[in-house]
Amino acid sequence: MSEICSKTGLDTGLTTSYLNKLMSLGIVKKEMPFGTDSSRKTIYALEDSMFRFWYRFIPDNLATINRGLTDLVYKKIAPQITSFMGGVFEEICKQYLWELNRQGKAAITFTDLGRWWGNDPKNKCETEIDIIGTADDKTALFCECKWTNENVDTGVLDTLVERSELFSFSNVFLYIFAKTGFTKGCIDKAKELGNVELVTFDEMMKCFTIFRVPNYA
Repeated sequence: MSEICSKTGLDTGLTTSYLNKLMSLGIVKKEMPFGTDSSRKTIYALEDSMFRFWYRFIPDNLATINRGLTDLVYKKIAPQITSFMGGVFEEICKQYLWELNRQGKAAITFTDLGRWWGNDPKNKCETEIDIIGTADDKTALFCECKWTNENVDTGVLDTLVERSELFSFSNVFLYIFAKTGFTKGCIDKAKELGNVELVTFDEMMKCFTIFRVPNYA
């Protein structure tokens, strides 16, 4: 909140009022690290992907767009799409997990999902976990989401294992989601560990129910 007030030059009361209105419209969301209720770690982020895309790419390119040079704009934007899609992909992964949960096919029957960020005392740095879900105080799942054109390698799995050990859960399950696929080394390591699910984007899409408009004729 203090950072937003500083950037906008607005006082806390007016900033809070604006943020509440934006949250009620589903444009902005308020986040805290999963499993905590400390307001000191609260952040605000754009929740609506259309707004995030617009304010990231359009204003800086508006003059070029208005002159009809759309191919030029696309060439400028295209290299940044992968990084933009990172947050979008995380939301898709959450929807996929909730759908698995609904179907009774998730590794655990979790009650909530969220993102976590905080201190890693072992490596003495700040770190984050894309998705955490818990069933009880002993059972949890930890997820990493990778929207890249390269196959996900063993290092990503090793890092997720290490980050899961920052918590005291005794029953741990891991998910890694990838745009394309996984290296043989990563697949072999996942089989060796036994508590890892490797899921590609194509596999995720097959899970979602396709809703059709009823035929009332």
